[in-house]
Amino acid sequence: MKLETDHLPDGFSVLSDVFAESEIELLVQALTTITADGAYAIRNLLNLSPEINALARSSRMRSLAEKFLGRPAFPVRAMLFDKTPSANWLVPWHQDLTICVASRVDVPGYGPWTRKAGVLHVQPPVPILESMISIRIHLDDCDASHGALRVLPRTHKSGRLTTEQIAEQQRLKTPVCCEVQQRGVVLMKPLLLHSSSAALKPAHRRVIHIDYASSHLHGGLQWYTTASGDTASDPD
Repeated sequence: MKLETDHLPDGFSVLSDVFAESEIELLVQALTTITADGAYAIRNLLNLSPEINALARSSRMRSLAEKFLGRPAFPVRAMLFDKTPSANWLVPWHQDLTICVASRVDVPGYGPWTRKAGVLHVQPPVPILESMISIRIHLDDCDASHGALRVLPRTHKSGRLTTEQIAEQQRLKTPVCCEVQQRGVVLMKPLLLHSSSAALKPAHRRVIHIDYASSHLHGGLQWYTTASGDTASDPD
């Protein structure tokens, strides 16, 4: 499924002051109930946090996703990433190629299969990924010294890339560092090449990453169930 209009031509956008300070404080409080000391990455936030589940499903967040997708959208995955002095990692250039599904159904075009944190993941056909968007909510200030997200603009237009093609894009494109202050968000297409460096000034760099989809899956596959126990509904 191709979008009739490209609502995110570079594959990403940085928005400032999307949330109020009080809203960020509430999100931080919600995370403290599910994070253990030293935790730097948590999957399945839609299941683990009712507050984040409610935020992801809110009309406000869905409208933001739909503004850039150009069609109705719904949340299908949420994760927390945090770079700290004890967990200060780098991420090489890559695309986000997997989705979470409720159960395995072998359908042409879907695979390979993996399991992460007890949840089935699969690589879907490219049109599914093209109809998705990620919203990254920043709970802390994040600039280049904090290991901010880096992107290669417009690389989401080239479909699923091989290792050789990723290396070629690195040579051809100039990286953009997505610096963003607390309360801001980064929107990103999953197929956009992105990476992050280890922080030069390790401190909290907490990001709530929420994936939104806007299309059906095929052959009886369903998006992973949420905390309410209901499978995320596809749009009409």
